[in-house]
Amino acid sequence: MAFHLDEDLSCPICHEVFEDPVILSCSHSFCRSCVKTWWRRKHGYECPVCQRVLRTPHTPRNLVVKNLCEAFLRRRNQNASAGSEDFCILHFEKFKLFCVDDQQPVCVVCRDSKTHFSHRCRPVDEVAQERKEEIRSFLIPIKRKLKLFEQVKGKCDQTAEHIKIQVQHTERQIKEQFEKIYKIIKEEEEARITALKREEKQKSMRMRRKIEALSSEISALSDTVRATEEKLGAEDVSFLQNYKATVERVQQRPLLEDPQLVPGALIDVAKHLGNLTYPALNKMKEMVSYTPVILDPNTAHPHLVLSDDLTGVRYGRRQKLPDNPERINYYRCILGSEGFSTGAHRWDVEVTNNDYWLLGVAAESAHRDKDIKSGLWLLKFWDGEYSVFSPPNKVVTLRMKKRLERTRVHLNCDKGKLSFFDPDTNTHIHTFTHRFTEKMFPYFSNGKRVELKILPEPAPTQTPLVTIVIFTVILTALLLIGMLMV
Repeated sequence: MAFHLDEDLSCPICHEVFEDPVILSCSHSFCRSCVKTWWRRKHGYECPVCQRVLRTPHTPRNLVVKNLCEAFLRRRNQNASAGSEDFCILHFEKFKLFCVDDQQPVCVVCRDSKTHFSHRCRPVDEVAQERKEEIRSFLIPIKRKLKLFEQVKGKCDQTAEHIKIQVQHTERQIKEQFEKIYKIIKEEEEARITALKREEKQKSMRMRRKIEALSSEISALSDTVRATEEKLGAEDVSFLQNYKATVERVQQRPLLEDPQLVPGALIDVAKHLGNLTYPALNKMKEMVSYTPVILDPNTAHPHLVLSDDLTGVRYGRRQKLPDNPERINYYRCILGSEGFSTGAHRWDVEVTNNDYWLLGVAAESAHRDKDIKSGLWLLKFWDGEYSVFSPPNKVVTLRMKKRLERTRVHLNCDKGKLSFFDPDTNTHIHTFTHRFTEKMFPYFSNGKRVELKILPEPAPTQTPLVTIVIFTVILTALLLIGMLMV
């Protein structure tokens, strides 16, 4: 019956289930649109199957075939909605074959039908296995790419969390440093105001005593003047009778020296306002230092621990840090935060009691994830022996008269020289000569828990006037920031 449906419900022209079937006088049925298209191409009215010429293009509807097709389509749609993907909707047979020419599964009836009669067909399971292996091979690079994306996303997530930690730590350090500056400024302000109030108290008391003494003298003199003027205003006889007493009273009143103003009575404003910020600046100098090289924590090996001011580094327990592109994961080392491409630069490093360290410079292009084959110029101390090397050149052992307590690194980019010195004895240790064509970064490596410390040096000196002006500007900015923070 399935074969019968396939043959009898299919249009001979389009080989699909009839759509609006019509019947010709020769008893053959076609889709209405198919037969009309056929006639237009042939420019005549003949049957596409038997080639019989028709007298008129009359095409009555074939209701029997139409009803059968509608029932068949309903059954096929029901099977499709029921999930019968393994069965042929035309013949209700299970798909056991795969048409290679049409690239679709077919049943045994489809294979023998007119549609697939001359096509190559193979077992479904055999073709499916081949295609699955093909798809699996396509998935291999996609899975690798997916894994890579997941790894990078994981690192980005870790970096995002580390950014928050960095911000919290850095903000805390900034606040602590500025709180120290605010404390010095506040203490100096309070000391100045206390001194001003003390002088005010002393001079106000002195002036009060002076005013009291003057008031007493004024009162006594006023009494004498008033009493004498009263006598002068009396009648002549009375005046003469009291003349002798009046004269004695006036003469007995001693005339003091002319009153004088108190010298130095006013507040010594110049003492309080003169060089107002200079004492605070001197106190701040004790806590402020200038370090020529600052370490970059974003390049540090996970085993290296940095000091809060980023001038010291030691070996420690491995930390959970993001695997960012700047980080050096192969060597236990760290770079300076600033690279140099021109000019002369130097920095001193304290290496006391440390048995394993390396100092020097690294080129910006030096590979940071794997063994660095070039772009390094280093002085090394290990197992009691000093040496210098620059890959791919061999290590050169140095003979030293004494153990170094401090090491000075001097880089002259313009002259192409990297030199090492003992600053305690001003002794030259070694000099590399190279034409530095890219930015060079200070390089530090520490294999011990003893800290390598970059030593501070005096900041460039300024004239007192320039220093005061600069400090005044800084002080004003700090005070404004403090007011905003409050």
